[in-house]
Amino acid sequence: MAWDPATYMSFGAERTRPAAELLSRVALDAPANAVDLGCGPGNSTALLAARWPKAVLEGVDNSPEMLAEAKRSDVKARWSEADIAHWNPSASYDVIFSNATFQWLPDHQTLLPRLMSRVSEGGAFAFQVPRNFDDPSHTLIRAVAEAGSWATKLRNVRDWWNVLAPEDYFGILEGSARAVDIWETRYVQVLEGEDAVYRWMSGTGLRPFANALEGAEREEFLAEYRRRLAAAYPRRESGATLFPFRRLFCVARR
Repeated sequence: MAWDPATYMSFGAERTRPAAELLSRVALDAPANAVDLGCGPGNSTALLAARWPKAVLEGVDNSPEMLAEAKRSDVKARWSEADIAHWNPSASYDVIFSNATFQWLPDHQTLLPRLMSRVSEGGAFAFQVPRNFDDPSHTLIRAVAEAGSWATKLRNVRDWWNVLAPEDYFGILEGSARAVDIWETRYVQVLEGEDAVYRWMSGTGLRPFANALEGAEREEFLAEYRRRLAAAYPRRESGATLFPFRRLFCVARR
């Protein structure tokens, strides 16, 4: 699936804020190394570099477009293209960090313990995932996908089924962690500009559906979703659009 860093980072402050809040709960003073899984254009890796300037950093992503943007940044890190679902390094890390990536990956019951096994003794595994998949931004995608001539093509396209409940993540990690800190935050994001939520979704959850279609069919699908989305998230007289967004955070200490 192709990614567009410019579209993704058009809401850069809002997308980076959860990474900063996750990082603030990682109670390590001077890790020797850290890896950012799903580093995207490097905005979350930049936070790691600022927090731990002496650490050896690595950013991993499966998108050549995102990695090309990360390499153009000033962040001193080794950038690696890899599928995190199968990423299994021989080395261990003091910090394994991931911001809004695991929702794209299956089988968290297997994935997370495997990643935890690559955390050094005394280190931390920290991740954040969206958990707003029952909100109109996502339910409307599925409703439109099931309603048109494109239904067959979109039948198996998903972006939401992988994320579990907080209690499930605790159960997955408690056997391999000495402490597990899990919390949720519901942001009420104030977005500016026309079709703000549509532009947000165009950078993330809408992409698998849009990429599965082409030509007039794709444009018709997007237009219908955009119309329904505007009704669900009306723009206020001030010009702002409120976009509530729930996220799940976890920091597991080894």
